[in-house]
Amino acid sequence: MFIFTGNAHRKLAEEIAKSVGIPLGKVEIKRFPDGEIFVQIMENIRGRDVFIVQPTCYPSNENIMELLIMIDAARRASPSRITAVLPYYGYARQDRKDQPRVPISAKLVANLLVAAGTHRLLTMDLHAQQIQGFFDIPVDHLYAAPILVKYLRAQQLSDVSIVAPDPGGLKMAHAYSTLLGAGLAIVAKQRKSATEVEALNLVGDVKGCNCVIVDDLTSTAGTLCEAARILEEHGAKKIYAAVTHALISDSGIERLKASPIEKLVTTNSVPRNDWHDGPVEVLSVAKLLGKAIMRIRNNQSVSSLFKI
Repeated sequence: MFIFTGNAHRKLAEEIAKSVGIPLGKVEIKRFPDGEIFVQIMENIRGRDVFIVQPTCYPSNENIMELLIMIDAARRASPSRITAVLPYYGYARQDRKDQPRVPISAKLVANLLVAAGTHRLLTMDLHAQQIQGFFDIPVDHLYAAPILVKYLRAQQLSDVSIVAPDPGGLKMAHAYSTLLGAGLAIVAKQRKSATEVEALNLVGDVKGCNCVIVDDLTSTAGTLCEAARILEEHGAKKIYAAVTHALISDSGIERLKASPIEKLVTTNSVPRNDWHDGPVEVLSVAKLLGKAIMRIRNNQSVSSLFKI
């Protein structure tokens, strides 16, 4: 077995390889003067089980192209299987046609991965679960819930209410509320633009509760902060947020600091930002991904990793 990585998140790949007990495979990645990517696998992988770790986060297009070229280079070296490990699956928010003449980019990325030579995909907390159906190859979809729930339990919060920041996050929020034995609330929202969100209403009673807003990803923190504002207006005691993929920009960090959110708990599925002393706690998913890789390698059940 070999684990390789591109330039998207080398630190996470090193942690995964360490948890598995093998060194990272050697690969040379260079840029030509015109920006073209060159990849050479520096190991003999003929007949081997190959895992390529690369979250397709910012810069998304660079990281996706680098991943595709790595997969193609590996495929031409005759491995027995290539598994693309995407802790974060970019373009997942473009999973349907909600306006005229727009692409379904999540499906396009799936087609590219399969065309490059991917035999299997391992990913975590897809923005829309139906993206698994965009692939004609096996997809192992992990959840960060076991790690986040364990952390939240350790905080020993009382009178907890789990909050979905929009109706689309209700299923995830219900799962967290069941695991934590907590209440459930939903914030209705309307998006003004890609960076602005207007919270409209709250369904559920949060007065005197410690609220935890759960979501799969955030990039501007607009949804989280608007949800926190409306929770505060309805008498919430303390407000926390638990998000799997935190792709927060500098403006989002400033927005987070100015919000009523006490702490944002997230994972290292994407490279860690400079949080500028923001209220953020980052948990590692390396062991979870390492266990999944070993189970795929040994043809064992991956679904057992969902148990908490």
